[in-house]
Amino acid sequence: MDSILQKFQITALNPMQEQAHKTITELSDMVLLSPTGTGKTLAFLLPLIAQLDETCDEIQILILVPSRELAQQIEQVARKMGSGFKVNSVYGGRAGVLDKIDLKHRPAILIGTPGRVADRFRRDNLSLEHIKTLVLDEFDKSLEIGFEREMTEIVDALPNVRQRILTSATNNAGVPGFVGLKKPVSLNFLTKESSTQLTVKTMLSAESDKLKTLQEALGFLEGQPGIVFCNFKDTLLEVSDFLFDHHVEHECFHGGMEQFDRERALIKFRNGTCQLLLATDLAARGLDIPEIKFIIHFELPHHNKEFTHRNGRTARMNSEGAAYVLHNKGARFPEFIQEISPRKLSMEDLRHAAQPKPVQWSTLYVTGGRRDKISKGDIAGLFIKQGQINNDQLGTIELQQNCAYVGVHQVIAQELIEKTNNSKLKKKKVRISLI
Repeated sequence: MDSILQKFQITALNPMQEQAHKTITELSDMVLLSPTGTGKTLAFLLPLIAQLDETCDEIQILILVPSRELAQQIEQVARKMGSGFKVNSVYGGRAGVLDKIDLKHRPAILIGTPGRVADRFRRDNLSLEHIKTLVLDEFDKSLEIGFEREMTEIVDALPNVRQRILTSATNNAGVPGFVGLKKPVSLNFLTKESSTQLTVKTMLSAESDKLKTLQEALGFLEGQPGIVFCNFKDTLLEVSDFLFDHHVEHECFHGGMEQFDRERALIKFRNGTCQLLLATDLAARGLDIPEIKFIIHFELPHHNKEFTHRNGRTARMNSEGAAYVLHNKGARFPEFIQEISPRKLSMEDLRHAAQPKPVQWSTLYVTGGRRDKISKGDIAGLFIKQGQINNDQLGTIELQQNCAYVGVHQVIAQELIEKTNNSKLKKKKVRISLI
């Protein structure tokens, strides 16, 4: 286990992960409630992978999730663990033929959204009797967005499940009866004191139109990764147009975007090419977005649950962070804001807290990936040796089935493309371009 933890730069499991590990190892059904960012994915993957049967060539673990982004995140975590077991994710928004290719040789762990998993169960001749473990990650979110019918269909199709694991970052949803829990162990870490250091602050806009105040605040927060939350896509697009007109670099993330565009926005945000994400509540939970220093509520959500999930994107795992509530004069705050007695903040306060500008990054797109037997080491070797860049000029490499995304220093990006484009990696000639 220690070697796996080192890959995630973790020295030891936190108390929640230790309790989950013990419960899963004992083969008990479990309901795990823990805040966003506390490491639930690693908490259930570590003990589950240890239980896999190396002699079995069929699916053994099924993980259902509410969104494609969460499916991709769990797949990446499982692959990073380097267990040697095949892992695949399936989800809406990508061609079914890619699912067929991935599932031709069965993965030991299948991750997917309920709609796509149910569809694959109907269309493909999958052997389901070897699936002994069912995980419903963020189960309340799947129910909330209308996946109950598909989830029921999937559970009914699994004849030999012996362990069921449900996780959530909220305790507002009851466990549905169709899951068939048997004497579950409930681990509730939502009510325990958090070691995070979140500060909630209010920012008064001098004008009824809050856009100029937002622009000014972002000017002082520049250099720190953060998210601006809006309630609706229309508001988000209005804010985005304003920020583009005033040369504030950002990426958008909302449910109306194509999957390809959403993935690219998150990749650029994760590797530092983009420091600011403008999002709806789609980004409030279930996404792997580390090291967020602040979030801004351009619009307050209607309920405390959404407010909590948004704030959970920052001040994660012992780190510091701030949540800013942008409001007009005379605005009435809901009770869940009044209860926490947020600190009032002025632009002068932000001015004093301004950070130096960081190194600017760009993201390169490589037309080869895991299916071509290309590794992260192959890409790093090409860029360092043939591209003649230094190790510190190379950032995050995200390897996917058919492609890869690589963060590099902005100042050397174009020259690097000229030196490496149309090079051969393994047996494939790859094209390299800027996104």
